[in-house]
Amino acid sequence: MAYDESHVTRTYSPFSIVKRFIGIPPAFLLDDHTPRYQLLSSVEASKKRSLAYAHLRECNLCPRKCGVNRYETTGMCLIGASTAKVNVIAPHRGEEPCIQGFHGSGSVFFSGCNLRCVFCQNHDIAHQRNGMDLTPEELAEWYLKLQTVGNVHNINLVTPEHVVPQVVLSILAARDMGLRVPIIYNTSAFDSLDSLKLLDGLVDIYLPDFKVWRDSTSKRLLKADNYTATAMESIQEMHRQVGDLSFTSDGIAKQGVLLRHLVMPGKEDEGREIMRWLADNVSKDLFVHIMEQYHPDAHVGKKKRPSRKGSVGLTGAGETEGSEQGEQVRYAEINRAVRDEEVTSVRDAAVQAGLWRFCEVHEQNSAFHL
Repeated sequence: MAYDESHVTRTYSPFSIVKRFIGIPPAFLLDDHTPRYQLLSSVEASKKRSLAYAHLRECNLCPRKCGVNRYETTGMCLIGASTAKVNVIAPHRGEEPCIQGFHGSGSVFFSGCNLRCVFCQNHDIAHQRNGMDLTPEELAEWYLKLQTVGNVHNINLVTPEHVVPQVVLSILAARDMGLRVPIIYNTSAFDSLDSLKLLDGLVDIYLPDFKVWRDSTSKRLLKADNYTATAMESIQEMHRQVGDLSFTSDGIAKQGVLLRHLVMPGKEDEGREIMRWLADNVSKDLFVHIMEQYHPDAHVGKKKRPSRKGSVGLTGAGETEGSEQGEQVRYAEINRAVRDEEVTSVRDAAVQAGLWRFCEVHEQNSAFHL
C-alpha cells in the first residue's frame, strides 16, 4: 500500500520554504491573485473619483439617504466630507484565520456608524467618534505602511459604510503609491446599492454581517427600520461582484464574500431564517462564519432611569425589567451570553439548507481550517 505524503511538511534547512498542504476545493483555489483595483483603467479610476466627490455633495451612500452636502454639514453619521475619522490602524490578529493569516490583517477601524446597535461591541469607536481625522491621501499612506512595515495580508476597512467616498479616494491614491494587497470591506451590510456600485472594482473581499431577520428586531436593537431588506439587497450585490470566497494555496483568502452572523440570545430563530435565505438566494457555496462570541455590551444591561411615581417601568419604550431584585435594566432579553444550543440550532439550519463552507478554528492552535 502506497504511503500518502500529501499531508507531510518537511524542513530541510533553516532557510527552506515550509509548504502547507490544506484541503481547499479546486473550485476555490487560486494560482495567484491581482487586486481588483489594479485592473481598473485610468478612465474608470477617474470616473470613480468624480462620483465620490458628487456623492459627498448630496449624500445618498447609505440607506439613511440624508441628502446633505457633507462639505457644509453632516447627516446621521456625523462625519464630514474632507476627512474620515479613524480610531485604530494596526495589524490585527482577531479576524478569521483565512483573513488574518500569518502576519495579521491590516485593519483600519473607522469611527462613527450609520447604525445604532444597542449591543455594539465596538461602542467606543462606532458611537463615540473617538479618533484622528485623516484625508484620503493620509489614509493611503497608512495603507502603504501596513503593507511595507506590517507585512499584512490585506487592508481591512472596518465599519466604512458612512465614509465610502473617502475610502474610494484613498484606495485610488494608494494604488498610485504602490499598494498591492487585497482590499476588504468589513460591513454591517447596511449599504446602499449606489455605494456598492461605487466600490465595484476596488474591493476584493466583502465581509458583511447579516445581523437580524425581523424588522421589529432591527428597529429595536439596531435603530433601523429597513435593515433586513437592505442587507438582502446588499449581500446579493456583493456576491455578484466578487463571487464565493477563494484562496491561494497558503490558505489566505483573496477574493469573494465571507458572511458573518453573530448568534444572539433568544434570536436563534432569526439566525435560522437568515441561513435558509442565504442558501436559497445567494449561494450554497457561500463561506459563512456563525459567531458565538456575543456578550452584553454598550447599552445592554445598563440601569434604566427611574420611572415617575414609582411605576413599574416603560416596557413599551423598547426596554424591559431585569434583575432578581426587581431592578430594571435595558434590553434585558439579550442581557446574557448566548447558549451552546442556540449556536448549534443556527448551524444545523445552515447545513440543512445546503450551506457547507464554514469558518472554524481548531481549538488547540491557530491553524487554518477550510
